[in-house]
Amino acid sequence: MLEIGQSAPGFSAPDQEENLVSSADFASRWLVLYFYPKDDTPGCTTEAKDFSSYYQQFKDLSGSILGVSPDSTKSHCRFIEKHDLSIQLLSDPDHIIAEAYKVWGLKKFMGKEYMGIIRSTFLIDTGGKIACIWPNVKTKGHAETVLNKLTTLVG
Repeated sequence: MLEIGQSAPGFSAPDQEENLVSSADFASRWLVLYFYPKDDTPGCTTEAKDFSSYYQQFKDLSGSILGVSPDSTKSHCRFIEKHDLSIQLLSDPDHIIAEAYKVWGLKKFMGKEYMGIIRSTFLIDTGGKIACIWPNVKTKGHAETVLNKLTTLVG
């Protein structure tokens, strides 16, 4: 896992509209970078809808929100439209960003082991340093927890 205070790994990936999004695009803003396993599954939908519901509050604090999963840009587009999401989602099918952030790993489900995204969130400050890390996230109330942390740090 990465550590608080270290420089956040740089990245570049397409969003749901196939626009190339880079970590450098957020150089003067706070960035919530959250990793989730799959579009339109119950936990991932809850998390995306919660982050969307707080979109304006994050924006008011000079914060941006990016969700990252291995899903395609088309899948992201459908997910956003279906749930009226207001956040940007990045497509990381080769899990390059996930590996850079150390959130691609061994998972277990119903006795089966497989590689996948370990749901995690990183709060990156305006200088590109990791300000906070939430590993193995439980979705309920998570977006509010991240917003409260950002409010405290910007305070």
